[in-house]
Parts: sequence; C-alpha cells; structure tokens
Amino acid sequence: MEKGTTPKPTGKRAHRHGRGKARPRVSVEEQTLKADVPVGSRFKGYENFVVQDLVLRVRVIRYRRERWVTPDGRTVIAPLPPGVTGHFGPELRRCALAQYHQGQVTVPRLVAQLQAIGVNISKRQVMRLLIAGQDEFLAEARDVLRAGLETASWITVDDTGARHKGSNGVCTQIGNDNFAWFATTSSKSRLNFLDLLRAGYTDYLINDAALTYMRERALAGPIIARLAEHPDKQFADPVAWQAHLERLGITALTVTPDPVQITTEGALWGSIQSHDFLPDTVIVSDDAGQFAVGPARAMLGARRAAGAQTRYLYRPSARRTAAYPLADLAVLRRSESLPH
Repeated sequence: MEKGTTPKPTGKRAHRHGRGKARPRVSVEEQTLKADVPVGSRFKGYENFVVQDLVLRVRVIRYRRERWVTPDGRTVIAPLPPGVTGHFGPELRRCALAQYHQGQVTVPRLVAQLQAIGVNISKRQVMRLLIAGQDEFLAEARDVLRAGLETASWITVDDTGARHKGSNGVCTQIGNDNFAWFATTSSKSRLNFLDLLRAGYTDYLINDAALTYMRERALAGPIIARLAEHPDKQFADPVAWQAHLERLGITALTVTPDPVQITTEGALWGSIQSHDFLPDTVIVSDDAGQFAVGPARAMLGARRAAGAQTRYLYRPSARRTAAYPLADLAVLRRSESLPH
C-alpha cells in the first residue's frame, strides 16, 4: 500500500490531541438487559454500553413475478425491483467492487472470501461483476471530466505507456486539485488528446475557433476558404467528417502541413470550444507536442535552468482576463503555485 499524500493539517488543527468520543455512523439498536437482583432492590435507571459489530450473511430472494396475458395476446411480466439487473444483487456488486478497487483484494481471494461467507459464485462470475455492466461508472467519469473542463482555471495533463487487453497503449491523465480523470487509448497523438478533451462528444465543428486554429498551424488559405465558405459546418461523427473532406478534395492533397490532420485538429478544437470546455483555462504539461493545443498553445513546460526547475506558463491570448493584461509568459518557481 502506498502512503497517503494528504497534506498535514496546519494551524489550530495541527495541535489537536485525541480524537474524542466515537459516534456510530448507523442507527443504534436498543436492547434492554435485565439484572438478577434480590427482592427489595431499587431501580436506578440504565447504564449504557455501546458495542459495534459486523454481520456478514448471504441473503437469497426468490422473486415471484406475476405473469399476465392481455386480451390482445401479449405477455406482461412484473418488473424486477430497481437496482436488480442480474442474479447478483446490488449490495453484492457494491461489496465486490469496493473490495477489489478500494481494498486491493485480488480476484482469487475475493472469490474465496465470498464463497466462505456462503455465496454460490465462481471466478468467472466475479470477473463479470467487476468489468461488465459498468455503464453507470463510465457515465459518471464522463460527467466529472465535463464539469472539470467547464469550470477549471487550470488543468494538468500527462500520459504514459500502459498495457490494455494484452496490447500496448497510452494512459492519459487530466485533472487538477478538484478532479482527476484517466483514459487508456492506443494513440499518443494530438488528435487523440483533442478527442479526449471533447469528453464523450463525437461531433466535428467548423467555427471561428476552428478556423483560427488552422491559420495558426499555417494551413494554406485556399483550404481554409473551402471549409469556411461551405454551408455544412457541423458533422456528427468521424465518418461524416471524413466524407466532407473527401467532397472538398482535401484528402487528395499532398502538401505540408498535412491538411487532413490540421483540419481535423481544428474541427475537434471547434467542437471543444462549442461545448464551453476550457474557458480561459491554462493547460499544464511537460511541454510534449501532443498537448500543444488551442490558438495560443496554452501549456506549461518544465525545464531546468541553473540547476533549479523553472516552469513556463502560457495562457491563450484570445481569452486573456484582466488578471493577465500584459504578458503571455509568467515564470513560476518550484515553490510557487498556479493562479486560481
């Protein structure tokens, strides 16, 4: 187990000793115990003694679902209660997920533990509980990323090699002090990073932000004009976007920079801006090329100067606030923090 990284408390809390009286987090069950006393004794009330205990037991329910046949011949079966999606209940699923992810219990040990309690379950069924039907968690992670990209004044980004399903991949991290989000993909390109910044959306958009992106990447003027003058500006998915590029003849061009790559990056950036992601947001990175996105390539590169780490912070000039009226570049020492 790794050591915790929570900062130590400061101020008055740092000098507090003892933890005080422990209070149960659940409702307290009352049980009255009678004493064996001689005749003539006087009752003086009760003396409380609180005991916390844990009960692990298997609960098996057979739902008798009504079946009806309607006058028109349809069969109607009573639905299962909310939360019941298979032959293992929500509490068992919650226990397995908590043990595996939070408790770091291996699958063989988790299987042995559940079987010892009395659950009739196999290793394959435990694996299905851990990896199948987790759409709610994926949706929650997507919503966390969207909320972070909509509200963050700065985010940190990084990626590293990772194995996934027996193949080499790349794990990308996006977050700040308020949220953290991870995704494993097969690419380490700027297109991949822009796609992740869309937070689940699949559209491509030609707007002012997209056209500005293309101009700053030195895309040829005639190509930008074709995209700007065409009436179609929004495309639902990669297939529709690719078909649009083929109709405009952009895919057949063999020039530098690659027009397909730059136009696709620009359309992705236009989609990001249209969903109100990264408003006046500083992107903190290790100066890797895939993270240099946006009109002003908002990024922070870490370099070493005279033996000390110096960081270079760039903020997009198109959305500069009053707090940064003059300079696009601020130098931060290692002990300093990012602006809020």
